Parts: sequence; structure tokens; C-alpha cells
Amino acid sequence: MSYFIYGDKETEYLKSKDKKLAGVIEKIGHIDRLCYDDLFEAVVNSIIGQQISTKAHQSVWKKIKDDTGKLDANTIISMGREKLQAYGTTWRKVDYIMEFATKVQYGECNLEKIKEMTDEEVIAALSSLKGVGTWTAEMILIFCLQRQNVFSYGDLAILRGVRMVYHHRKIDRKLFEKYRRRFSPYCSVASLYFWAVAGGAIPEMKDYAVQKGGQ
Repeated sequence: MSYFIYGDKETEYLKSKDKKLAGVIEKIGHIDRLCYDDLFEAVVNSIIGQQISTKAHQSVWKKIKDDTGKLDANTIISMGREKLQAYGTTWRKVDYIMEFATKVQYGECNLEKIKEMTDEEVIAALSSLKGVGTWTAEMILIFCLQRQNVFSYGDLAILRGVRMVYHHRKIDRKLFEKYRRRFSPYCSVASLYFWAVAGGAIPEMKDYAVQKGGQ
């Protein structure tokens, strides 16, 4: 694993485009976020982690990695459904992972070609796989392929971070796209800071979301 790569070039650009984000970047400083170096592992890891706690996700992934080391299509297929399920994942996820591994092994899913695709093409290719949706594909774009310009409207923490920084009560698609244009071509870097804010990196910032009942 490695860290998401960015530096002064990207942060200075974002700071020049937005004073409020500039203040956030100054307060938080550089953010180290781990990325997967291997696309096959990134997809399998993403499928395993869906709809379970971070702790459970880490536990299952550690068991698999401790047993297998380098994870690839041949390893998954040789392992078989029963052994994969025994690590603590659901049968549905097992089927998704086995189908993905089979497609890779037989060339129906060419991971090397996917790496060369545009962001939109990667999302289309990955979200065509069972168990991989648009949000998962966007996270793989950032945290495996290290693409610089990904801004996920489907990510609740990013929406929360944007609300907190700009004091919005609600963010619709039109408003979100305004920010996307502002932060492009470094939306992924901006995302790192909105995630940090949403996670409490600046304690004095609060969420201005509309509460139930309109209060």
C-alpha cells in the first residue's frame, strides 16, 4: 500500500480558488490516506467492506491476507466458495468475488486496460461488475488508481463536509456541480479535506443539515 499522492501544486491551486477551503487546508495540513497498489485487491476489498463496520471489514480482510499474501484471481478461484465464506463474508459477496475473479482469469475483465481508461470509462467498467456500484468505483478511482479529479455526490461524508465548510443546510446536485467545477482538476484532493472535516478534524465546525421536521 502507498499514500495518495498530492502536494503544494494541488493545494495551492485549491486555496487560490476558494478562501474557505484554503482555511481548512491551512488548519489541517497534509493528509496521508492509504491507497491500494493492486486493482484486483482493491475491488475484492471494496466488495467485502460493503454494509459492514470498519472493524469487521478489517478483520475479514486481515484473515484473507494473512492466509494468502498476494491476492489474485487464481488464488480466489483455487480457494473456492466455502473457504472464502469461512473468513466471515456473506454468500452473496462470495458469489460477487468469485464471478469477478473468473472474469479476470478468462480475460472478460482486463484490469490493465481499465487502468488506462478515463475516469468515466473506469466507472462504467467497474460498475458493470456485480457488487460494484458507482460509489465503489469512484472510491477505487481515488484510492487505487490515484485519479486526481473525483468528487462523489453519492458520498455522504463529502456532502457533510461541504455543508460544514460552507454552512449549507442541503446540497442538491446543481450546487454540488458548482463546487465540482470550482475544485476541478483536483477534486480528489478537495475530497480528502471534506472527509477530514466531516470526521471532526476541525472541532468548531458543525453540520448545518436540515433536521427532521424542518427545524
